[in-house]
Amino acid sequence: MVTALKRLTLSEYLNYENQTDTVYELVNGELVPMTLGNALHGDIAEFLHDHLRMEIKRVGLPWGAKQMTVGVQSPQKGRWDTCRIPDVTVLPTEQWQQLRLKTEAIITLDEPPPLLVIEVVSESTKTVDYRAKRSEYTVLGIPEYWIVDPIAGKITICELIEGFYDTKEFVAQEQIRSSTFKELHLTVAQVLNP
Repeated sequence: MVTALKRLTLSEYLNYENQTDTVYELVNGELVPMTLGNALHGDIAEFLHDHLRMEIKRVGLPWGAKQMTVGVQSPQKGRWDTCRIPDVTVLPTEQWQQLRLKTEAIITLDEPPPLLVIEVVSESTKTVDYRAKRSEYTVLGIPEYWIVDPIAGKITICELIEGFYDTKEFVAQEQIRSSTFKELHLTVAQVLNP
């Protein structure tokens, strides 16, 4: 006997409780457990989060960097909702203050997109990070999307230009060039081997 999965709306997702520590993304109305990733995945996300916070403070930008604490509602053609939780999200401080007033820290479709999102690729998330999320983040108008890929040994920076992402790939000792963080001095090797 096959049991049909119950699809959830965004509202149901926000109120979902399963009595476990599992974190879920909502994809086309279905709960998709987020893999923990390996220790390197976590180290890379933490390294980027910490360095972006330091850079924000050093330059004096009115922004914040958040690690796996901000959801981003994604547009879908069908009737079922999708909500992603990037590894790192950079957003204006004022927007974060507004999210703190909500029950859940979810940026909905009627709100401005974050300034930058970063996804660290795992073996199980390659296709989603490179294809699905890239398409969703383009439609949302997120100005910059980093795909940090320790498996391929590269970082792809997608910059939104006239409604489409232009991409730049960086490898090895190359310094990352970000339009959002123009003065950031990090190489791919530093990021992938924190």
